[in-house]
Amino acid sequence: MDLLRVMFGYAGERSGMERRVVITDCDHVDRKQEEEIFRRNHVKYEFLNCGDTRQLIGKLKGVKVIANQYTPLTEQFFNETKGLELVVRYGVGVNHINMDAATRNHVIVCNVPDYGIQEVAAQALSMILGLTRKTFHADRAVRQGRWAYEECIPIFRLSGLTVGIIGLGRIGSCLAEMMRGLGCRVIACDVRSKRFLPDHVAMVSFQQLLKEADIISLHTPLETSRGLIGLEELKQMKKNAILINVSRGGIIDEQALVRALSEHWIAGAGLDVFEKEPVGADNPLLEFDNVIFSPHMAWYSEQASVDLKRKLAEEVVRYLDGEPLQYRLN
Repeated sequence: MDLLRVMFGYAGERSGMERRVVITDCDHVDRKQEEEIFRRNHVKYEFLNCGDTRQLIGKLKGVKVIANQYTPLTEQFFNETKGLELVVRYGVGVNHINMDAATRNHVIVCNVPDYGIQEVAAQALSMILGLTRKTFHADRAVRQGRWAYEECIPIFRLSGLTVGIIGLGRIGSCLAEMMRGLGCRVIACDVRSKRFLPDHVAMVSFQQLLKEADIISLHTPLETSRGLIGLEELKQMKKNAILINVSRGGIIDEQALVRALSEHWIAGAGLDVFEKEPVGADNPLLEFDNVIFSPHMAWYSEQASVDLKRKLAEEVVRYLDGEPLQYRLN
């Protein structure tokens, strides 16, 4: 491909476009994958590490292509960054990007939705196993000098449990396959899903899932699911139910969850994401020993990190080369 570009002068590139991308912010340890792909494809790149929207606007004059992780891209941002054509997001969720404003200003937004599918599903599975087998509680007890399995009673056989998956996209489907392997009954609801439904998954209504599932795992975007699980939904769940969120903070009403745990409406929860991140020491959820926490790391493995950065850089190159985009959202 590089030889062809040298011979034919980058045929197919967007006419007159500077081969340049600005990375607004990224908290990864390094950017080796991006640098290599950009270098090989003759793309200049600049890393700003700017998390402030207002400051970012002033730094992007004349920039047409950016990669973005967390910096909010607001309506004001898109109104004032004249000439911007493409945003590629480090990750899946785009709840910090005003998609309507981007579309009105003719800015294409892409994400990378398929880099950490198994990782996120595995994080949900690890939390499910930790909570159903009560391994975290048992570990703490042994460390504190208590040797009594009775503290962990009751524990139920996995193959007798019903797993409810809300959102049967890539990750939800991957988790469904994992739970099938453990002999669980798997039910799901997803009003957006029109894909082929596996034989081992039964599609049910949202209300039926809340009432029947022993394990409920959330795999929906925040943009369409904010506040999906609140007081009324928690009241409908089984007393022995556990709730898993490796999707986005804000899908669960945290105050409602605190009440549900305090009053024993449900048996526990596994949370990788929160309404406010990082989690403050004053968050009342931290007081519960039947809740497992992780610091928004479900996406991560060494392989997933490489894939994310590679796929992002390749999408930028596709745009600069005038090729069809793989992850366009608008």
